[in-house]
Amino acid sequence: MDSKRILNTAWEYLALIVGTFLYSMPWEWFVVPNGYSSGGVTGLCILLQYATGGLIPVSISYLAVNVVLLMIAFAVLGKSFGIKTIFVIALSSAFFAILPKFPMCFCAPGGFLYIPDNVLIPIIAGVIEGLGLGIVLKYGGSTGGSDIFAMILNKYWPVSPGKFYMVTDAVIIAMVLFFPDKGFSDVVYGYLMMIASAALVDYVIIGSKSSVQILVFSSRNKDIADFVMKKMDRGVTILKGIGGYTGEDKNVLLLMIRSKELPLVTEVIKEIDHDAFVSVVPAKSVYGEGFEEMKTGISKLGKRKASTGTDC
Repeated sequence: MDSKRILNTAWEYLALIVGTFLYSMPWEWFVVPNGYSSGGVTGLCILLQYATGGLIPVSISYLAVNVVLLMIAFAVLGKSFGIKTIFVIALSSAFFAILPKFPMCFCAPGGFLYIPDNVLIPIIAGVIEGLGLGIVLKYGGSTGGSDIFAMILNKYWPVSPGKFYMVTDAVIIAMVLFFPDKGFSDVVYGYLMMIASAALVDYVIIGSKSSVQILVFSSRNKDIADFVMKKMDRGVTILKGIGGYTGEDKNVLLLMIRSKELPLVTEVIKEIDHDAFVSVVPAKSVYGEGFEEMKTGISKLGKRKASTGTDC
């Protein structure tokens, strides 16, 4: 293993540690001290802790449930994912056991993180949790539970993890109504945390991968295309067009780039041709070389048909 690979691995696990802490912290410092709950396996473990009067803490039930789910991670998502999942689950369980020992940090009266507005508590907790969960997923890990099912689904179909969590978590959050001392407001607080968390997960994982489609109308198309291809290592498609007013033949450049590359492209276009006309359209999904792998869930079905000799 060369030094670069060692540094990359160390960076990944450092990111997993930070992400795991950010994921665990809001549960023990924001959610539990205020008697709230939210979705996922962690939310179920919180409800179990409430139901047993703290006899079964989150750190124990969370670890026990995920031991079973780890088998699925190994079988479907591969050894690398399984190793990182073990690391994150073990670390999460440790944080769930350690963090309650610091009541001075609780988001409760007398605590350092105390917030008097009950509505803000689940929102802030969801933002922190979603940020941590997004970091964990981005670096190939998982906090277990519904994360495993979300990653399996995303492996074959282009479904965002955030949307998957919103559907499954909605049911889990509503289960708080089975407790006699809980009411509709507790469900609302859980949903607020869920929405905030889902939004941050998508932003962390998908935000950096968002793309745009650009059409460039310029008399110096060749110079612009050369820069995009040679300096940015991006492909360029030349479309043939005819000016509606002049009737002249014109070349139009079609570019597909990451959103984060847009400022550079527009700056260069402006420098090369200040009078260029540029159209920018957000692209929800871009599949192919240099972007994302197409996930449709059809490949295995196609192989199965081929093996049985059926025709399309």
